[in-house]
Amino acid sequence: MKAVVMAGGQGTRLRPLTSNQPKPMVPIVNKPTIQHILELVQRHGINDVVMTLAFLPRLIRNHFGDGGSLGMHIEYTVEEIPAGTAGSIRLAKELLDDTFLVISGDALTDFDLTKVIEFHKQREAMATIALTTVENPLEFGVVIVDEGGRIQRFLEKPGWGQVFSDTVNTGIYVLEPEVLDHVPEGQPYDFSHELFPKLFDMRKPLYGTVCEGYWQDIGSLEQYLQANRDALDGKIRLTMPGVRLRGNIWVEQSASLDSLDGVEGPAVIGANVRLEPGARILPHVVLGNNVVVRAGAQVGGSVLGENVYLAPGAVVSGAILGNAVEVHENANIAEGAAVGDRSIIGRNAVVANNVKIYPFKNIEPDSAIRSSIVWETRGPSTLFGRNGVRGLANVDVTPEMAMRLAMAYGTLITQGSHVTTSRDTHHACRVFKRAIISGLNSTGVNVRDLTVATSAINRFDIKSGSAVGGIHVQMSLDNPEQIEILFSESPGVPLDNKRERAIENLYFREDFRRAPYEEMGMVLYPPRAIETYTNSLLENWNTVAIRGRQPRLVMDYSSSAPSFFFSATLEKLGVETVSLNTAGASRKRVSFVEALPTAAARVGEMVRAMEADLGAILDPGAEYLYVVDEKGKLIPDATLLLLLLQNAARESHGGFAVLPLHATRHAEQVVASTGVTIRRTKYAKSSAMAEATRPNTIFAATVDGGYIYPSVLPSMDGLFALGKILELVSTSDSPVSQLAAHIPATYISHLEAECPWDVKGTVMRRLTETLREGRLSLVDGVKIFLERSEWVLILPDAEEPVFHVHAEAGDGTRADQLAKKYLDTLQGLINESRTS
Repeated sequence: MKAVVMAGGQGTRLRPLTSNQPKPMVPIVNKPTIQHILELVQRHGINDVVMTLAFLPRLIRNHFGDGGSLGMHIEYTVEEIPAGTAGSIRLAKELLDDTFLVISGDALTDFDLTKVIEFHKQREAMATIALTTVENPLEFGVVIVDEGGRIQRFLEKPGWGQVFSDTVNTGIYVLEPEVLDHVPEGQPYDFSHELFPKLFDMRKPLYGTVCEGYWQDIGSLEQYLQANRDALDGKIRLTMPGVRLRGNIWVEQSASLDSLDGVEGPAVIGANVRLEPGARILPHVVLGNNVVVRAGAQVGGSVLGENVYLAPGAVVSGAILGNAVEVHENANIAEGAAVGDRSIIGRNAVVANNVKIYPFKNIEPDSAIRSSIVWETRGPSTLFGRNGVRGLANVDVTPEMAMRLAMAYGTLITQGSHVTTSRDTHHACRVFKRAIISGLNSTGVNVRDLTVATSAINRFDIKSGSAVGGIHVQMSLDNPEQIEILFSESPGVPLDNKRERAIENLYFREDFRRAPYEEMGMVLYPPRAIETYTNSLLENWNTVAIRGRQPRLVMDYSSSAPSFFFSATLEKLGVETVSLNTAGASRKRVSFVEALPTAAARVGEMVRAMEADLGAILDPGAEYLYVVDEKGKLIPDATLLLLLLQNAARESHGGFAVLPLHATRHAEQVVASTGVTIRRTKYAKSSAMAEATRPNTIFAATVDGGYIYPSVLPSMDGLFALGKILELVSTSDSPVSQLAAHIPATYISHLEAECPWDVKGTVMRRLTETLREGRLSLVDGVKIFLERSEWVLILPDAEEPVFHVHAEAGDGTRADQLAKKYLDTLQGLINESRTS
């Protein structure tokens, strides 16, 4: 049997470690990762290997040659243009005339490959995937199999709401040659995204087997350090270099050390390493060949490449040093730092946590190199959450970070393009927006700065064709100390996951386009952008009815941007308005979510006092709308949603309305006779906005006050929704309270259960196994349909270590009982997963 070892990885997230070498050549305990893989396949009786190369192929060819030094026979194919994982192996089709093994050269494993091959033959499979269980399946392709191992479902890099198993694709396959007949020539083609789903749809015999043993994707610097530590701790079966001394210290030939007194295991000491008396080697250290550690220097929890020099007093803790790095007297390199090849760290210099220094850099003596990149618990590749990039202002998210984010986005789009920028009224947002403008301009991108505006106006500017994208800065609703940076693209919706990942890749690689000075971008201040937006609102409202009725309104702006301009629009409509909380009243904000009940009570008092027709409350970003009736009572979100949905359905005479899975079941009831169909979508509001761009969509909403009218803008806009409420008041003989009274009462209960990140995937798998006998929807989380149109939704939170349980029933008591029942079931599974 032959093995195909995929060795084309570039390893962009491993830079600067991979700046000068391909990812498979990154060393684990002083051997290239791919060499450990070759030794693994050889232990299982495979000596015939085909390597597929792409990035810097000569380095790999020169290192392994024809494989003779390893007792193997190695042939090579090279991708001249990107071919994808399956496409790269199709290039070797002429070399593969029998069952063959496919394995990645840049992931570390000790799986029993013989068992995988035997399983494949016993099942008479066309393709067998080696699977493993992981704590966090988000970054991998989840594979669901039946009891016999036959594959039932693929989920490529799912969200938490789709994690129905914690068994993932390891990139190790046993394949029959005819599989390659289904891979098209001349185009990129991927196993996980394209080939396996295609074969699955053709009902070909695809199997998966869960393997015991070690498997680690080496996709980040953190994972790289961990893989070396695991190898030192003996967690993976591999051939360690050198001779084992004193239990857990491996020393290669010609190493120069007087004794092991200063060495605490586990450690690997490479060939020709020189340790002077007084040098200290703490646990979990790998020293490459020819490293010199002088007296008084200390290194712990680190991996050092070849020819590294540590001067007296130098301290390296939990860091990665490339080849030929010099660390001079009393310099300090802190946890998580990575220093590229041939860099020089001057005496007394400090390299702070998680700083990356690319190759050939010279750090001046006595300097402090600090970077404020904050590594999240789910790994350094994640910047975007459910609402853009978010974190504590000037702590998690800094102006420097905002500038680099903008540079990453600017690099992604065409030089000379225009991007719209805007911010909310808080002064902190101005600081971040200016940094963003600088970052965009530096990449040769022009900026249309709307100064203070809403995200809806920003997106409206994109939809109008004035810009290819937009960036809006605002303070968070639930935490007033957090800043949010929102990216949007045509037709005025948030970026999809693919674009977010592209920005993250450029950001972490720090691979930015830097425009020549004469090609740097300009900043434009479009004079009529807001006027164009408000004119569009007026064109799409029933202004005749509103002017005829001249309703009275109490308007709480919550210091939002519309307080600068929207009063003029209301005056044009003849709406008599009392305005509260206009912008500029205070530099300090409180949580809007917590303040909403107090604001509603205050607006209600004003409505009753001036005998107004209604009151309205905007959030500080003017995305959400909350309405108080003429009696001064806040209309529940579910009721207002159904009221606006019913009105939109009656006006449209057909089409689709988009609502999330946990929106009330009464939605279908209120549109029953209108010809409108309800289309359910995922929990996140970005999903509602993405769905709103589909043809014939007349309305979309979230469950917490966000309303979308796609004919104007496929994005949430509290101002446009307010106009539709004013229409309802103006065209009806009934007050708002009576309109709301005709809407079916909604009873939805919501509870939460804390769940550690590392067991979320296991809990989701066990949950689907426990509930599989019922009628389920697995669009996002697990939704259970019960009798009498009752339902329960169990959903893992995408950003917090919690699960949400939503339940709807015919009355509040029953909804609470259902939520509590399923919360107890969920809590039991969480407890089991913690202890297993």
